[in-house]
Amino acid sequence: RFYGLAAEQGNADAQFNRAVLCSSGRGVQQDDHEAVRLYRLAAEQGNAQAQFNLAVRITHGKGIPQDNREAARYYRLAAE
Repeated sequence: RFYGLAAEQGNADAQFNRAVLCSSGRGVQQDDHEAVRLYRLAAEQGNAQAQFNLAVRITHGKGIPQDNREAARYYRLAAE
């Protein structure tokens, strides 16, 4: 619950943590699209873990259309 509140207030760490929960379905309903949305929000704020996890999801087309070019962009950002 607290991750959800902090995530909606723009906290990148909370967005990442909430995305992990949405990915796995632990404590919340499993939702790939919501996970991608939250990973993207955290990634755009510079969270490297979110950038990597988003890249993996884009690579495999999980909750988002598969796109190797976009995935490579997020892999690069995560590595910086």
